[in-house]
Amino acid sequence: MQPTSRPASTSTRPAASPRPRAHLHQVNSQTKVLDTVHGRILCIADIRGRLSALNDLAREANAKAVIHTGDFGFFESSSLERINDRTLRHLTMYSPLIATAQRNHLLSPDNTPASIRSTVDISLITEFPLLLSGQIKLQIPMFTVWGACEDVIILEKFRTGTFAIDNLHVLDEATTRCLDVGGVKLRLLGLGGALVPHKMFDNGDGNATIAGGQGTMWTTALQIGELVDTAQRVFDPSETRLLVTHASPGREGIIAQLALVLKADLTISAGLHFRYASSYNEFSVQGDFEGFRHKLLVGKEGFDKVWDSVKTQVDTVIDEHQRILLDKALSVIERIPQPQGQTGAPPTATGEEPAWKNCWNWNLCDAAFGSLALDIKEGRISAELRSQGFNYAYRRTATPGNVVHTPNSTSSSLPNAVANPPTKGSTPVPTEKSASPMPKEVKSPLAATSPIISATPKEGASSLPQTKTNGTPTGPPSDKAEKDKQKKREKKEKKERSERETKDKDSAEERAEASVSPADPPATQPKSGKETPVSDEVVKASTPDVLEAGLKSPTTDSAGTRTPTSRRSYKQSWTLFVRLQAPAHEAEVRDFFGGDHSGIVRVSYPNTQQGRSQKIAYVEFGDEESMKVGLEKNNEKINESPVEVKIATDKEDRGGPRGGPRGRGARGGFVARGFAAAGLTGKGRGTNGEARGPGENGKTGDATA
Repeated sequence: MQPTSRPASTSTRPAASPRPRAHLHQVNSQTKVLDTVHGRILCIADIRGRLSALNDLAREANAKAVIHTGDFGFFESSSLERINDRTLRHLTMYSPLIATAQRNHLLSPDNTPASIRSTVDISLITEFPLLLSGQIKLQIPMFTVWGACEDVIILEKFRTGTFAIDNLHVLDEATTRCLDVGGVKLRLLGLGGALVPHKMFDNGDGNATIAGGQGTMWTTALQIGELVDTAQRVFDPSETRLLVTHASPGREGIIAQLALVLKADLTISAGLHFRYASSYNEFSVQGDFEGFRHKLLVGKEGFDKVWDSVKTQVDTVIDEHQRILLDKALSVIERIPQPQGQTGAPPTATGEEPAWKNCWNWNLCDAAFGSLALDIKEGRISAELRSQGFNYAYRRTATPGNVVHTPNSTSSSLPNAVANPPTKGSTPVPTEKSASPMPKEVKSPLAATSPIISATPKEGASSLPQTKTNGTPTGPPSDKAEKDKQKKREKKEKKERSERETKDKDSAEERAEASVSPADPPATQPKSGKETPVSDEVVKASTPDVLEAGLKSPTTDSAGTRTPTSRRSYKQSWTLFVRLQAPAHEAEVRDFFGGDHSGIVRVSYPNTQQGRSQKIAYVEFGDEESMKVGLEKNNEKINESPVEVKIATDKEDRGGPRGGPRGRGARGGFVARGFAAAGLTGKGRGTNGEARGPGENGKTGDATA
């Protein structure tokens, strides 16, 4: 019926309603005995016209019957003129009868719809004419519903008896079959077509209850109503009900509601060109029962919007027989299980809907990619899923540059990443000193001051041997001698720690702003020689401050550079040094580099005294690529004057730490203080933007010698 295409006032003639089928309430039901002891049923989806493969697939699965969920390929030569351009292109894209090279040519952007139509004939779309003529014969029973891409005229011919093919059974709202196999009476109920809510009251070119046109078919409300009527008429508690649909009850709430009304035990549906089939019940995929109810409510709301807009028109065109079917369809839409624990809930032991856990669903991949085999024996229905799946072989040929490394790998881009995991506690002093003046393993110093770590050795460990100044270990010393050495060591470490803390306090902010390469952590950089040396007798463990900050000292091969004790993380910085011939304000500098799209983080002027000319600037970018683009501005002009642009190095962007000497030559203390005021005096960047150790000083204004 087509009530939405005309006003209700003009649709009062009985002839306006769809022609009722002569057997409107006569159920076409047959029982087929396949094998009373044991049998296998092959279930597939989207054979898409390659009907010659059906017998081969059944033979491979050792199946006694085949169930198909739609897109069978119901087309003949006259169907091509009824298929619209969009559907024809879709059929061309997914037809298994077209070679890949030919398909690519047909679907190329240069090919117009008219060109595709002139090239594609029925043999490239389906083998149904061969099946109809008897050139292809089905060796075992085939039960199918129609899919989203079929010719409704062909299906109407099956329904009227014009077409009949041995072993081919088209399941529809009035046609059902019962298979007696393996001790199970399996009742097949079928619903064909795509579920399109806004078309559920439009028959298109179809008669009676089915609908379609232009090479597509869809489900109607009257079709659902008649299927409910059929299921009620053949209901037998001894049967196991299997609902076969093209639309998935997992995606469509209305189909899930239909399964509830039909009391379906099992459902089989088509997928969306999936490479894997899925097997589930609602309990396994919904967070809770309310999630299941929500899916049904969403389906109901979508239907109600359409129904509210066409209700008046539909009421004026349907006859009394269609009214019965419509009422049954509306009962499906209203089938929403009560919330658990609420009055009126289903009378079960748990008060929940039985189908919530007991109805099992299979959503199939295309026949070219896999299938489901139901093995039925002694009343038990077993399932075997086979899927082609995805091909991951391409990953073996991936280039190293495309591989994403995990953290803590040797090539990790994370700062302070090392090959070995960090130590988790105090590490005993080795019994022998390393032959190299630089110890191979550098562990966190200053652990002796931690009462938690230094008070008691690890359970089961022997006392730590003491080391002489020449590196030769001795036996266990006396308590007094051990205490004296411990006091001396603590006093020496306290002095060293005091010096380092004073130094770290002055330079913490600078280190945080330093440019550190993620691939080259500070702990692996060469020393500048400006740092206070580490005593060989320092106990290797974490300080209380380090423990509190959650930092551990990594075990790594290094040149002896000390692990930073600052809590501030290293920050990547991409900065350019800009020398101006004429003063320019920040806005002019930003515009010079491209304005808002340049990636500039900030612009700093070291000469911040009022009245000074702003002829030196530091421009910090958010990433290296933006900095490289900015570097190309070298020798271009601001205010008609050329500008020098280069990567900021220690010589240009470093001032000495507060309290240090005022530098060398023209780049002494005054400029250094100006740089510090601009926030660019941090340590950690090398002369070419490379990472430096956290304790290193810049080339200008070094604090200690």
